[in-house]
Amino acid sequence: MNLKMIMAFVADEKTEIVLEAARNAGVTGATVFPSVRGEGMEPEKTFLGLDLTAQRDVLLFLVAAPKARDILEAISEAGKFDEEPGSGIAIQIGIEDAVGLKTQEDKLIKEIEESL
Repeated sequence: MNLKMIMAFVADEKTEIVLEAARNAGVTGATVFPSVRGEGMEPEKTFLGLDLTAQRDVLLFLVAAPKARDILEAISEAGKFDEEPGSGIAIQIGIEDAVGLKTQEDKLIKEIEESL
């Protein structure tokens, strides 16, 4: 099966918006790691030793490879990744093999066949 994993690092206030956009673009499931910390080019500020960093969520999507770019663009647009600094980034990674997808297999195969 030809699969990609999309990883989105999203400002926590954008998580639900990005998840909804992903579902609308054809994602069949997601894994969310809430409240992770990230740093950009500038060190984060502290106040009396407390971090003032915004929380991020990491969203993982396993998708049919032919649909990956469309999904990537949909979540980028919904999260305004290119318009609002710090709102999020997303990447896609090729998956060599996967198991445990039996319940989603029919939909993923159909999406791959439709793209051929």
